[in-house]
Amino acid sequence: MPQPDSLSLTQRLKQAGLRLTAPRKVILRVLDAADDHPDVEELHRRAQALEPGISIATVYRTMNTLAEHGLIERHSFAAGRARYEAQPAEHHDHFINLETGEVVEFRSDEIERIQQDIARAHGFEIVSHRLDIFVRPRR
Repeated sequence: MPQPDSLSLTQRLKQAGLRLTAPRKVILRVLDAADDHPDVEELHRRAQALEPGISIATVYRTMNTLAEHGLIERHSFAAGRARYEAQPAEHHDHFINLETGEVVEFRSDEIERIQQDIARAHGFEIVSHRLDIFVRPRR
């Protein structure tokens, strides 16, 4: 059986026992194609380009359902808007550009090691974590 990381969002939705409705199919297509971290309004805009009848309420409900089942990650980077990405296959962190809103994913084995060392020194084991670093371009 394929590992969850190698499955598409559609396959993972079915595996979670959720129904694959026509609107969900379109929203999952949009999420699978996204190379950014869109908010609900942007997801709605993209979904409507494929299927004009999809309502923003449907997008909100779908995103909440997907987040509840661990199929997507919900981020609150800046400006109070939740932004989304498909549950990544590998852990990564984010730079958030405060001037443009751009989100840049990165991975650092050194940062991961240091976090483990600090947790261990304090008697903890890291179960999960998120590192979002807010940046602006150098001048």
